[in-house]
Amino acid sequence: MGAGGKTALMFRLARELSKDGGRVLTTTTTKIFMPTRKQSSFMMISESAETIVQHSRELFRRNSHISAGSAVLHLKNKLKGLKPETIDALWQSGVFRWIIVEADGAAGRPLKAPAIHEPVVPQSTRWVIGVVGLDAVGKPLTDKWAFRPKLVANITGLAFGAAITEEGVAAVLTDAKGIMKNSPPEAMRFAFLNQTDSEERLVIAKRIAQILGGSEKTGFARVLIGQMLYEPPVKIYYPSDSLRGEVYGTL
Repeated sequence: MGAGGKTALMFRLARELSKDGGRVLTTTTTKIFMPTRKQSSFMMISESAETIVQHSRELFRRNSHISAGSAVLHLKNKLKGLKPETIDALWQSGVFRWIIVEADGAAGRPLKAPAIHEPVVPQSTRWVIGVVGLDAVGKPLTDKWAFRPKLVANITGLAFGAAITEEGVAAVLTDAKGIMKNSPPEAMRFAFLNQTDSEERLVIAKRIAQILGGSEKTGFARVLIGQMLYEPPVKIYYPSDSLRGEVYGTL
């Protein structure tokens, strides 16, 4: 959920999780650009959980990663997602080892705050990842850098057009109306600070992790720092018991 690299993260996770034959389904409850052949070799279009399960059994004989959606929006080259209850039914079928869902849209911006109807999270979700793009930090709180900037302003206390701060990013991750909204209470929560592709942004990411560690309401199992467009995608991560600034490990 959130902004700034969700789709890239979803397909990277799918590639890693399917390497050893783990049966992975990638989908969305919103709309995403149609996956490329590199992102996903097999695509199914159906609104029916039963149909998707039936065809998945056959496809998994040849490939361990497939994608599914309810329709193709040809004029926009986008995949329309599945209803959350459909995804719950897919999970209950037992056919899939992993179902990775993009549950939020941000129109390409690095930061967002969700509207009342967002994000759309299936109840069967067990892991929730909130994503933010660090290139928003220091930029003005406008439509160019934030999706639904007025909602971001309401959460962060920043004025429209003011510079987006580390504290503001942390607030969007922790506030009850922020990007982790609608997460099932039993789900493990992770924050991914994306676009950490310079030493300056690494300092920013560590500062945000420290702010999250000082919040009693964070609820994050881990905060991960990295960049999806380069290797390694995760540079460092902090588990919940060391969010106050000690680096736990590198990946």
